[in-house]
Amino acid sequence: MRTLAGAPLVEREVAETPWAGAWLALTKPRIALLVALAALVGAMLAAGPGASLAPSLEAALWIACVAAAASVFNQVLERDTDRLMERTASRPLVTGRLRLRDAILFGALLAGVGTGALALRFNALAALLALATLAAYALVYTPLKRVSTLNTVVGALPGAMPPLLGFVALAGTPSGWAWFLFAVLFAWQFPHFMAIAWLHRADYARAGLRMLPCLPGSRGLAGRQALYHSLVLLPVSLWPAARGQAGAVYALCALALGLAYVACSAGFALRETPARARALLFCSLVYLPALFAAVLLDPAVHAALTNTHP
Repeated sequence: MRTLAGAPLVEREVAETPWAGAWLALTKPRIALLVALAALVGAMLAAGPGASLAPSLEAALWIACVAAAASVFNQVLERDTDRLMERTASRPLVTGRLRLRDAILFGALLAGVGTGALALRFNALAALLALATLAAYALVYTPLKRVSTLNTVVGALPGAMPPLLGFVALAGTPSGWAWFLFAVLFAWQFPHFMAIAWLHRADYARAGLRMLPCLPGSRGLAGRQALYHSLVLLPVSLWPAARGQAGAVYALCALALGLAYVACSAGFALRETPARARALLFCSLVYLPALFAAVLLDPAVHAALTNTHP
């Protein structure tokens, strides 16, 4: 849920946000939406073809609530550093539009509702994994940003959890597609985040956060990291086709998307410029929804799932 999602999506904070909008901003709705989409895909794959969409949508909603809670607690813990960064200086807790106590209670409410509903409506494992994901994001990744560049790797673990959480909510246990989607999201986050971190490296340095692109002697490091992980993502994304769990539709889409991600990462690695960083960021934001669509639209995926859901 850094995208509980590991790497955070680019935020555009608005200084004059109305009161209701301030509460919404506290949840980082763009990240919550991406979490809900990833969780929905995992849940639909667990439910199988022909199953009612309602349970999958419900599971995605409760998982998004937990992701929103993680974002609230993140802003509670980072309100001092947020004040120092241009991109976050207008967040509700920084500007005083919302009180700290109210934000903490709001985050606790979201966490309680999300995990409680997962336990009562689905299963205890999904609730426990969601709670562990929230704790890893808020209590491990968030404070680690101040002390070690390993925060990116650590944060990528909870960031990769949404589809696995959705799968477990419907299936009761992780398997197959749950682990595959977890692996895809884990690798996907690094180029995505390196583009963001490079674009905002001055902000991160001003706030004293330990991000790779703002460290001394880090020139070229963000681009290389982006390229390495995009190269890892390419074969990982083709794994279901190689195992016979997906067909040509998925394989061709995954190959095209993976090659585009590698190309944008390579361009950024060759020359770190704002234009190339933004191109990589745009590619990353297209990649996930397009890959999810390929999974859900591939007839071979449906056929394989039908065999496991007679």
